[in-house]
Amino acid sequence: MTDNTRTERDSLGTRTVPGNVYWGIHTARALDNFAITGDSIGRYPALITALAAVKQAACRANRELGILDARRADAIDAACAEIRSGALHDQFPIDPLQGGAGTSTNMNVNEVIANRALELLGYARGNYTELDPLDHVNLGQSTNDIYPTAVRLAVVRHIRELVAALLRLANAFSVKAAEFADVIKMGRTQLQDAVPMTLGQEFGTFAVMVREDCARLEEGIALLCESNLGGTAIGTGINGHPRYPVLACAQLAELTGEFVTPAANMIEATQDCGAFVQVSGILKRVAVKLSKTCNDLRLMSSGPTTGFGEINLPPVQAGSSIMPGKVNPVIPEIVNQVAFEAIGTDLTVTMAAEAGQLQLNAFEPIIAYGMLRTTAHLTAAADTLATKCVTGITANREHLAQGVRRSVGIVTALTPHIGYAASARIAEQALRTGRSVADVAIELGVLTREMIEETLGPHGLIGLTGLAAPLVSQVEGVLTTSPAGCANPEQGRPFARGVAPRNAMDLMDIDASHDE
Repeated sequence: MTDNTRTERDSLGTRTVPGNVYWGIHTARALDNFAITGDSIGRYPALITALAAVKQAACRANRELGILDARRADAIDAACAEIRSGALHDQFPIDPLQGGAGTSTNMNVNEVIANRALELLGYARGNYTELDPLDHVNLGQSTNDIYPTAVRLAVVRHIRELVAALLRLANAFSVKAAEFADVIKMGRTQLQDAVPMTLGQEFGTFAVMVREDCARLEEGIALLCESNLGGTAIGTGINGHPRYPVLACAQLAELTGEFVTPAANMIEATQDCGAFVQVSGILKRVAVKLSKTCNDLRLMSSGPTTGFGEINLPPVQAGSSIMPGKVNPVIPEIVNQVAFEAIGTDLTVTMAAEAGQLQLNAFEPIIAYGMLRTTAHLTAAADTLATKCVTGITANREHLAQGVRRSVGIVTALTPHIGYAASARIAEQALRTGRSVADVAIELGVLTREMIEETLGPHGLIGLTGLAAPLVSQVEGVLTTSPAGCANPEQGRPFARGVAPRNAMDLMDIDASHDE
């Protein structure tokens, strides 16, 4: 050994490693073999801290069982605590994608902990006769129980961060739902006019969708907190103490604050990646719904002059190098792309879980890499959507109201009174002549003016009955404006008594000059 290098040995022979690093020969070989992504496990703090927590829990369990002496246990425990606090993460340089079911990651962790513990005991790095990465740090353990347990906990941490971000997004949508509670618009099915609703209802739906996914993610966390720790190589517990699984899981639960419990069947838990498949499916669900929501935001804001033009997204950057003044919906677009990545990753996780053979799945590294990236990217996307887009959205209120006045979709509200066939005839005639549904219905004499006003008012159109009176009044103020521009919500009716609408009903007036 020199000041610049040290020589270490494994079952394949000897290898010189830099003297100033905490990792050793096994990590060096992994660096040689796995140069795939250009990434490193050290760039995933949740994974490194989870690995250190598992090693710390194992150390404490082994000490309690009397199979690890107090001197070494104290040093290992202290080294793990340092890593969990953020130290030495640069000492984990290996690629997240690796053969060996995560063995290289486990070896990297064992070596860093051992060499830091040696320093704490007053010995030089690499002096493994005093404290060995495998005999002491890895005592009673296997990659096959350490690695999947740590991956599960890392994903749990990421999911908790994702849930927090999604709740912030849901709250942003809820704020907009309240702001737009009095903005009436046409709902659409298959991109065609359907029936009226409020823009607040639309944004409130976005909030509900996001919160539903938070509940599903919480359910996934419970699945991931089941551990095969103590099952060692294939789940039979070879080389492990019979009390170790319960003790180690209890220590791990105390260290992490998560309800970590031993698996009911260690052999099943060691080979089965079903929990990852299910949680990945939930993440795909999150991605699909976020993407659908962003599709809606892009469509609703399309224009600004020839599209839907219902809402305005906050402009955040110039949109074109050739078309001056163009502004694109770049925030929803980036969220779409994150969703596409998450959906693709779910297929990767599915194939990796399916590809396991017999008592072990060798492909958990790609599962870990994919799920940690997916959760991190979805978290960033949710926060970006909330802060850079949703909070700044405004509504084109008059444009939306005009759309309701012009639409024949409101004829649906008449069907309980006059039947489907008669309503269809009114819709056809309104479309053909360009007149309003109300005018055509009155002309045909199918309903009285009073019944039409009541049926096609806000109560009938968007189901506002039972909501707060001020909300109803505001909506009526938007929709039932007299020709002079004065809203009159007297007694909850569209017009004051004795005030006749100009064209049967101003609510549905599509007079060209007025619309202009």
